[in-house]
Amino acid sequence: MDLNFYNNKKILVTGHSGFKGSWLCRILTLAGAQVTGYSLEPPTKPSLYEIANIGQDINSVIGDIRDLDKLKEVFEAVQPEIVFHLAAQPIVRDSYKNPVYTYETNVMGTVNLMECVRLNKCVKSVLNVTTDKVYYNNEWEWGFRENEPLDGFDPYSNSKSCSELVTHSYKNSFFADDSVRVSTARAGNVIGGGDFANDRIIPDCVRAAMNNDKIVVRNPYSTRPYQHVLEPLYAYLMIAQKQYEDKKYEGYYNVGPDEVDCITTGNLVDMFCKIWGDGLQWENQYDGGPHEANFLKLDCSKIKTTFKWKPRWNVENAIEKTIEWSKCYTKNENVRNCMDLQIKDFFNIQ
Repeated sequence: MDLNFYNNKKILVTGHSGFKGSWLCRILTLAGAQVTGYSLEPPTKPSLYEIANIGQDINSVIGDIRDLDKLKEVFEAVQPEIVFHLAAQPIVRDSYKNPVYTYETNVMGTVNLMECVRLNKCVKSVLNVTTDKVYYNNEWEWGFRENEPLDGFDPYSNSKSCSELVTHSYKNSFFADDSVRVSTARAGNVIGGGDFANDRIIPDCVRAAMNNDKIVVRNPYSTRPYQHVLEPLYAYLMIAQKQYEDKKYEGYYNVGPDEVDCITTGNLVDMFCKIWGDGLQWENQYDGGPHEANFLKLDCSKIKTTFKWKPRWNVENAIEKTIEWSKCYTKNENVRNCMDLQIKDFFNIQ
């Protein structure tokens, strides 16, 4: 995948003010793309979007993905060639607290996005970013493949399953003539510098380390496919580029780490404590919260075979890079520069 492909391309990123969206926008601006973002205000305080000044290099539009009329206006004004759909309510526990908002955002938001694509012939390539949690989870010891049944358990996971189905329907109903190439990407758990979300283990680790507290771990025995945020973003950019060039590459792709990096939360936190240093420790405090799957893996054979893709950084490298960024932030150093160095390292940019 050559980032030069994106030079001067008109790109729309929904959810650009979030954690993943901020990293994606920075990669694209470094590649010379003309980026427009459509999103609510940053979802956390502080936020990566604000402290790394992501907005200074893009056309940022503050809007709700549920607002079809406003989204239509943006599409008509920008005329994007490539669309990355990241806008979502992404937290499992929040979906139990507010399921209606979760479904409105994750399902009808996707309907609105695909409707705007249908109405604007400028769009050539669309990638809908969902999650590894879209599958009906029997908690098998092997990874899910793309042909497994979709049926997430909790409102977040289920709404993303529905988002997949909406995408499939629009693709079959309106884009079978090759006018637009459409794919979905089902990514595993991402970590990296600048994630300030609640109810995520690495942000919890960073906050505890900064406050010299013990890390509270709700379920140290749950297994997840952890990967650095740059891993799936590379894959998203690759899929969007390849299907833009050739329709045969559109489809549904799992994006996750190698099996050796599907580890328990307890092992992840052990690594974090060791790399952070300063005698950092954690404790198990199961709080009896809502249902979340204990075991989840992805089989990424399809994307590896199709594109000869493979993960670059293992989970230990991912934690090291996350801590590198986090310590830069705690020391009030230039986090934008830290981001750029990590992006250039990962993408082999000189």
